[in-house]
Parts: sequence; structure tokens; C-alpha cells
Amino acid sequence: MPQRNEPREQQATRAPARGSGSVPAARGAGHDRRPPERPRLWEEVPAVDTSHANPARMYDYALGGWHNFQIDREVADAVFAVMPSGPAVARSNRAFLRRAVEFCADAGIEQFVDLGSGIPTRGNTHEIAQARNPRARVVYVDNEPVAVAHTRQLLRGDARAEVVQADVRDPSAVLDSEAARRLLDFSRPVAVLAVAVLHYVGAGVEDVLAAYRLRCAPGSRLVVSHTTQDNQPEAAAEVREVLARSGTEVFHRDRAAVERLFAGWRLVEPGVVWTPQWRAQPAEGERPEASETWCGVAELPG
Repeated sequence: MPQRNEPREQQATRAPARGSGSVPAARGAGHDRRPPERPRLWEEVPAVDTSHANPARMYDYALGGWHNFQIDREVADAVFAVMPSGPAVARSNRAFLRRAVEFCADAGIEQFVDLGSGIPTRGNTHEIAQARNPRARVVYVDNEPVAVAHTRQLLRGDARAEVVQADVRDPSAVLDSEAARRLLDFSRPVAVLAVAVLHYVGAGVEDVLAAYRLRCAPGSRLVVSHTTQDNQPEAAAEVREVLARSGTEVFHRDRAAVERLFAGWRLVEPGVVWTPQWRAQPAEGERPEASETWCGVAELPG
């Protein structure tokens, strides 16, 4: 059995650690084979706390990634046992991110701040934005060492994208960072992405978002996705308990509370909706509420 503190990359030649079968098989094709290239990531991470699961690494696991530890998989599997749609929730959220970034880029936004960006996977913000506009610049923000190290590795050679290791709840640390000063011009519109991160921010979330808004020029965009208890209140409560035991506190918000996160901004159509409904047609037979995530995009008025 792999050791608790052994990263998934170093387990590639061993039996897959997915194990219990409590996670739907549809999620994990990538988990059963070795990555095509084994990046020299772990030597670059000075210290990783493997005594507790980490949301960024659990999200990576849900998306079929390799940059996670056994503790992350154990807790994620416990979450998915309560809410088997968990991996599909993560994929739907990722698809919303792509559409929202494309929407912002098509509206002429060339600058992006990706808060709580997590561990890179296919279809990262700078890749999506630069495919639309090669001049697009992106500042990623995360406080998890594995996410930051892997993002730095991914961005080597890209002068238009950088990662800041900071807590998104400290807007000054983000916006006054060297990377932000080099890449971003706050006299021009910027897209602030708060995708699948604000449910880790409790009291004061409105003040945090206000601090980012006050630095933005008119025409900027705010992109938010946020998990909720609205569809499955009992299961959501169990998920919060599972994560709390692992040291992660989650603050689910209902639709009205998510709408309030856009205070000072003007929501664009279709407003706050389930992630599969935002400027997309849900697949036949798909239940949008099964995404368990509200989302929206707003513009800063002039």
C-alpha cells in the first residue's frame, strides 16, 4: 500500500490507489495509467502538509489528476461516497470556467486574476485566454505549495502568465504582488475569477470581494462559481462534516447569497444559474441542479 505522504506521481508503477470502488468509475480513466511525462515537481516543493487533505489536491483528484496524496484521495472518496456526483460537479465547474474565460476574452478583456486557481490541468485560464487573444495576461493565485510549484513549472517560458503564492482573502498580497504589478494594469478592465473558491471563505467574503472590486476599472468582469446546499441539503451537510473532520471548513451558500456576492457589479445574462446552464445547452437528460454549483458573470459599471 502506498505511504500516506507519497505523491501520486511516485506511485505510477504501483497498483492504482483508487481502491474502494466508492468513486464512480466514469471519473477516473486517467488514474489507471502512468502520466506520459513525469515532471520533476516534488523536488521543488519545500514542505507539504500531508496530515490533512487539501481542497486543491482533492479537486485535482476529482478531475483525474496525479498531483495528490493518499490523504487527499481518502477524504475525496469519503465525499464522493456521500455525493457520488462529486467528480461530475468538478467537470461541470471546469467547463463553466472555460466558457466564462472565453466570454471575457471575446468581450476584449486581456487581463485575468485567477483566485484559488488550484493545480493546473488541461484547459487552464492562460491557455483558454491566449487561444482567444495571444496578448492575454494571467496572474494565478493559490496558497497550496503543490499547486504553486506545478503552476510555476507549467508557466516556464510564458512571460504573460505568473503565479502568486498568497491567500485570496488578502487582496493586498495578491494585487500588490510583483507579478500583479508586472502583468496587470488596473486602469484597464480585468477579469477577476473566483471559481470554486469562495465556499472556503466564511464571514467577510463580501469585504474581500469589495477590495478586489475597488481596484478594478469599469468594464471589468467578476466570474464566480459556488457550491450550494440548495439541491441536496442533507448530503451537503454530510459533505461539510466529512471535510471539517479533515481540517477544511466549507460554507455552502444558497442562490440568493451567491447573487449578493456580485454587489456593486451588474450581472450579465443569464444571471446566477447552475453551471451547465451558463451560456450552454445542458446535454439531453442532464439535470443542471446535479452540478450542485451556482455561477454567474458580472460587469463593473462605469
